[in-house]
Formats: sequence, structure tokens, C-alpha cells
Amino acid sequence: MSKPPLLEGIRIIESSLLGPGLISTFFADLGADVIKVEPPAGDYIRQMTWPIIDGVSLLHLHTHRGKRSITIDLKSDEGLQTYKDLVATADAVVEAMRPGTLERLGIGYDALRQVNPKIVFCTLSGYGSTGPYKNLPSHGIAYDTWAGLIPPAYDEDGFAHIPREMPNIGINVGPMLGAFAMLAGITSARATGEGCQMELAQSDAAAYMDWYRIETWRAYERDEDTVTGNPSDDYERRPPGLAGMWEGVRYQIYESSDGHVLFMASEQAFWKNFAEGVERRDLFDRWPGSTYADHAKGNTELQAELTAIFKGRTSREWIEFGEAYNTPIAPVYNAQTAPSDPQFQHRLPFYTVDDLGAEQLPLPVNVMGQTRTTPTKAPTAGQHTDEVLREVLGRSDDDIAGMRERGTFG
Repeated sequence: MSKPPLLEGIRIIESSLLGPGLISTFFADLGADVIKVEPPAGDYIRQMTWPIIDGVSLLHLHTHRGKRSITIDLKSDEGLQTYKDLVATADAVVEAMRPGTLERLGIGYDALRQVNPKIVFCTLSGYGSTGPYKNLPSHGIAYDTWAGLIPPAYDEDGFAHIPREMPNIGINVGPMLGAFAMLAGITSARATGEGCQMELAQSDAAAYMDWYRIETWRAYERDEDTVTGNPSDDYERRPPGLAGMWEGVRYQIYESSDGHVLFMASEQAFWKNFAEGVERRDLFDRWPGSTYADHAKGNTELQAELTAIFKGRTSREWIEFGEAYNTPIAPVYNAQTAPSDPQFQHRLPFYTVDDLGAEQLPLPVNVMGQTRTTPTKAPTAGQHTDEVLREVLGRSDDDIAGMRERGTFG
């Protein structure tokens, strides 16, 4: 018998605009009841970005899967009271928009904790609730340019562009960190009876995920005798992060006969395994390197040898070689080709078009003894208004009809 979902019994009231609503999608994927409260016209995320699938954006279909939608006019007294009534039943409130939006409506943290002392109130915004940029309007890519993750690219006419092949970090990692913090807050509130208010910025999240490069640059501001490079590089400093991998040889991308692979024999033992596996023990004997973290930096003679060797097999054959000879070798894909890999297909089976309106990746968490369930399709605006009012607040059909007549739902 399958175990119940991990977050069954947790309820989130979400007030979100566009992508930051992803913060509570993690909860929905793990079984929480997420109720998205929308204005009468709905969240225009349904028409944002591309692709548009059967008239609805993929951004909405993914971000709001597994959730219920209720429309409320929060400019009406009855609408505000309905929101408070929902919060009284909930564990957390998400304000995924400009900070202070709910406060200006009279349903900020101070007002809501009077309704529910255990409520966790989480604001996720672009640049956060404090600082000189707190009121600066923005969109998702801004957080990555601000954090130094996206350098400008130039075309042949000299025009600057956003690079073609860059994943969005801040708009995805911000919600992920927010979900982690919210769950910590809910855990504490259930133990102590006291909720809390928290806020985080997608820009901060983008910078935090690049901590290694940012902190390396800070370290390099110190004396060179104190902060050095790796012993295998004779303590010479390398540029931070992937930039420091450019001159790597035993840790580098190579062409195979039908694509590319990433070779990662930086440990001497792996390097020896590889050399013996391809029957080129002479390469190891000539350039044995250090025990650990040796990339054979700048050894172009070895690089030429390895270039010729890797072109002699397909990428799949190199993966099989890596397993057979205990050598770290990985395939190199892009976002279009990665799903064709057998490991990808085994670990990340897509939800289907019939299930969610578009093929979507599952949350990459496998709970032993629990069957992975398929979330419900992202809702239309107000799709569950009557259902939520009945099931959560106990409103009768006559009550709901009266609210509708009074314009509570817009």
C-alpha cells in the first residue's frame, strides 16, 4: 500500500503574479493543498512567454499544476473577509509579487496573524523588501544579470544581446529556496504555535547559487601568499568557477565520433584507469600528475592525444567505457537532446499532454514506498471557487450564490 503524500494536510494560500508562484508548486507536487487566490480577471501568466499551448502558456501550465484557483475581489469587504477565512485554515501565505501588496490591501502579516497566530507569511519578490532596488520593476532575467551570471553577447553588427544558451537561475532557485524556508517555518509553527514572517529576493537567490565564483573573487582580494591556487597547479591562481577550467586537459569536453563527452579524470586513480582501458599506459607513465585535483592544465600535447582518442568512439560507447573502467565520463547535451538519454528517461519520465496539457518534468524527488502521483492540470481562473468555498469554508450553495450576486468574485 502506497504511503500518503509527504505534505498531505498542509494548506498554502497563494497570492502570486507570474513565475514566482513556482514557490508553492513544490508543495503541490508533494501533496499540499495550494489555493491560488486570483483577481477576477485572473493572473496574466496564462498569456506570458512562449510556447502558448491551446491558448495557455507553458509557464502557467507548469507553475500552477496541482493547485486550485479561486477568484476574489480583494477590494470588497466580503472579499477581504473571505481571504482571512481561508488564511484561518492554512499553514502559510505566499505573497509572490511586489512586497507590501497584501499589506496595502489590509491583509498583510500583522492583520493575518490576528486571524491565525501560526501562519507563516512568505514574500518572494524581485529585489526583496529592503535595499535601494526594492521598488524597482523587473522581470526574470534581471536577477541573473544583476548577479553577474549573464554576460552580454554581440552579433556581427555589434548589437548587444541576451545570450542564446543560458538557463534562468533566479526565477527558479528563488522559489526553491523560498519553499525550503517556508517548510522550515511551518515546522516551527506547528511545534511552537507561533508563525513568522519571511521574505526573499530572486536576485539574492541568483547570487547565492553562484557563491563559489563570488566568494573566490573576494578571497582573491587578499594577499597572494595567503590565498593561492591548487597544489597540482603549483599554487597558481586560476580564474573562478568554470573559467578556471578552460586550460584543463584531464577535466575537459572532447568530441566523440557522434557528439561530445565530458572527461573528468582529475584524480590520479581515474587517470590511470582510463589510460589502461584505452591501452595507452604510456600516457599515464609520461604524465602521471598529482594524486588529486590534477587537470593537466595547459598540457596541449596530452590534449592532442586525448582529442584523437575520444574521436574513436561514440558518446554511448564512452559512457559504457566509463562504467567498465571506473572512469568519470559524462554525455554532453542541450535542453533539446537531454531527454533522449536513457538515464533521463528512467529518472524523469514526462507527465503527458493528456495529464497536464503539456509534457512536463516531475519534481525530481522519489519517496521510497510511495507511488509518484500526477498533479492536476493548472486551473483556469476561478475554476475551484465554489469547491473551495464549500469544502474549506463550509459555505452553502445559497451563500455562494449570494456572494456572486454581490460581486465578491468580480
